[in-house]
Amino acid sequence: MFRAWGGQSLRTSRSRRAYHRGGPEPGAAGGSPMGMRIITRAPGGGAADAVSAIVEPYKKIEADGFQSAWIGNHLNHDAMTICALAGQATSTIELGTAIVPTYPRHPMVMAQQALTTNMVCGGRFILGLGLSHKFIVEDWQGLTWSTPIRHLREYLEVLNPLLDGDLVNHNGQEYRVHMNNAPFTQLDVPGGGRPKVLIAALGPGTLKVTGELADGTSMFWCGPNYIEQTAVPTITKAADSVGRPAPRIIAGIPISVTNNEEAARASCGKVWEVYGKIYSYRKVIAAEGVSGVAEMAIVGDEATVRAQLKRLESIGVTDYNGAILPVPEDPDAPQRTYEFLKDLNTNGI
Repeated sequence: MFRAWGGQSLRTSRSRRAYHRGGPEPGAAGGSPMGMRIITRAPGGGAADAVSAIVEPYKKIEADGFQSAWIGNHLNHDAMTICALAGQATSTIELGTAIVPTYPRHPMVMAQQALTTNMVCGGRFILGLGLSHKFIVEDWQGLTWSTPIRHLREYLEVLNPLLDGDLVNHNGQEYRVHMNNAPFTQLDVPGGGRPKVLIAALGPGTLKVTGELADGTSMFWCGPNYIEQTAVPTITKAADSVGRPAPRIIAGIPISVTNNEEAARASCGKVWEVYGKIYSYRKVIAAEGVSGVAEMAIVGDEATVRAQLKRLESIGVTDYNGAILPVPEDPDAPQRTYEFLKDLNTNGI
């Protein structure tokens, strides 16, 4: 059955290490009864400017039996804040960020907010992190993108012991951090158990670091060929090399259950066009052997879509994150797709 699930530090008496290394986290579901966990968002709605409207989609998908929801973080509401709000409006569903960029937030700040969010969510929060992209880091934020893999490694080497309540004496090229070693230097969030950490790792270098230092990966635009031939073996080997548990592997690919495949792919190409222009996504899309995002979408009738999801499950994907496509020529497609995913989540693929 498929299941949804470093650094320089010394143990302290306040360590949360057992929470990190132990079994299922409080409030964390174990995946759909038959295997790969299904993640999605109910169709409809739009930009929300009131708390009640923001949390309503998460209340609905929890009521509909989904075990997990992931919140984006791009120039709109802060994802961890939304997770905290949704955590107060729900009781069982796992809530994760997809993804919070590392560069703008120091590991100490990230750890403090993640522990607080997990406390508010009752232990149901998953911290999804990512490097973002060179043009965003350099052009938008005015920071330096020269050694992203080293940045990720050092970021996690500092973040992990902070989340565990351990001593941090890190003297690296990216960060120099000394905390939890004297009064007034201790990060202490009461009730803030350590959340799992997932990384938006696409390339072999980031997958290796993720396997060694995090709990899994949340990938978008990685197709089955790339996942099977590169992502799964790379991250799994890295985790095995340091004695970590099998990593959680989330694959995000847009989806539509429709008989109008041409229209659905055209919609995908329009809605997600920008991703085909970003270097890191272009590389994994090309590795799949297709020319663009439209060809990556999972579209077709129920049998066709089911077969594609079954393949993802068979190659080691623990969670499928389905972004439901709008299809103007088939206006019932989003709700049809949602009901289809709801059934798969309940009964298996």
